[in-house]
Amino acid sequence: MKLLVVEDDPTTADFIVRGLTEEGHAVDALESGKDALAQAMSQGYDVIVVDRMLPDLDGLSLVKALRAAKVPTPALFLTAMGTTEDRIEGLRAGGDDYLAKPFAFGELSARIAALARRLPLSDETETVLRAGDLEMDLVRRTVTRGGQTIDLLPREFALLEHLLRRKGRVQTRTMLLEAVWNLHFDPQTNVVETHISRLRAKVDRPFERDLIVTVRGAGYRIDG
Repeated sequence: MKLLVVEDDPTTADFIVRGLTEEGHAVDALESGKDALAQAMSQGYDVIVVDRMLPDLDGLSLVKALRAAKVPTPALFLTAMGTTEDRIEGLRAGGDDYLAKPFAFGELSARIAALARRLPLSDETETVLRAGDLEMDLVRRTVTRGGQTIDLLPREFALLEHLLRRKGRVQTRTMLLEAVWNLHFDPQTNVVETHISRLRAKVDRPFERDLIVTVRGAGYRIDG
């Protein structure tokens, strides 16, 4: 997953980032609430872990601003403010979970995973997926962009379908290997990169705007 940790205590931030990175996640860490707001608005994160007491913009205000901007990314408050009233205030502000300090890393990891599972995918009964002027008809097995037909090989079609069902959300190399190739280990090949390149050659290059985005150090997402 691609995660954002907003924590102004360097020791706590390093501990969290190190643990989540060791689990294979792509993690960004920021100390400033204002910087976190700007980054969360512009990038697709799977979960945000946020302290309540931050410089320049507190955690509650940060999450409230995200919800006002219709950013649905799940937010987990991780804070020393752990009374029942504090938890209620955090959840009412738009938080999805609340974990008081001190905490066990295993519980934090499990709560992040649980929040990620709640993220809505495109309706599995939906037969037409769209991103911008790109349209995939799952019944007819056709793909068009700007009215032009795009011919895809079966694996390319599956890769594009996976990205479209998670539009706006970063998909890591591991996620794509598991979902598209049913590989639960890293074969140490560039199969993902090769297919992304082929897909871009058909879906993006003939057109003015790219839909498939590389998120450096994290993975890929499709916008639109």
